[in-house]
Amino acid sequence: MAVTVQNSVQITNEIATPVVKSETTTKTGKLRFAFFTHDQVGAGDANSTVALVKLPAGRVRLIGGLSRMYVNWTQGSQTMDIGWDAYVDQNGADVAADVDGLVDGLDVDSVGYFSMESNVAAGKLLGGTHLFDSRDGVTIRALAISAMVAGDDLDGYIAYVVD
Repeated sequence: MAVTVQNSVQITNEIATPVVKSETTTKTGKLRFAFFTHDQVGAGDANSTVALVKLPAGRVRLIGGLSRMYVNWTQGSQTMDIGWDAYVDQNGADVAADVDGLVDGLDVDSVGYFSMESNVAAGKLLGGTHLFDSRDGVTIRALAISAMVAGDDLDGYIAYVVD
């Protein structure tokens, strides 16, 4: 084997001739937070959902590792998926909903604080981020695998980068 010296795609673009400018969701974008608070009203069957936030239209990079939530879902052996509703991309194409596209099967059996760091292979491959490019924004949604109980709490924030 030999020692190698290589560049990321972003460095390669910056030293190219002509320079290939990075999107603001990759470099120089602004970090924003969207906060959410939810108190379950009445009981909900398994697969009940909670819309958490709607991200703005355009290119938005959700940063799962900076996104946190307090979960007090009291049904025994509770797990949660986090994903998004269907939306339309910037080119007018429909993008399907993905109920567990960000987090799949998060164990929230014990009350506490949780990260939205992706445990999905595609999310891990992108450093725990997910890039949305929507015409009208994207709703981020949590799904309860087991039944919900009145008074269950879900509060937190989602961190994302925009221009």
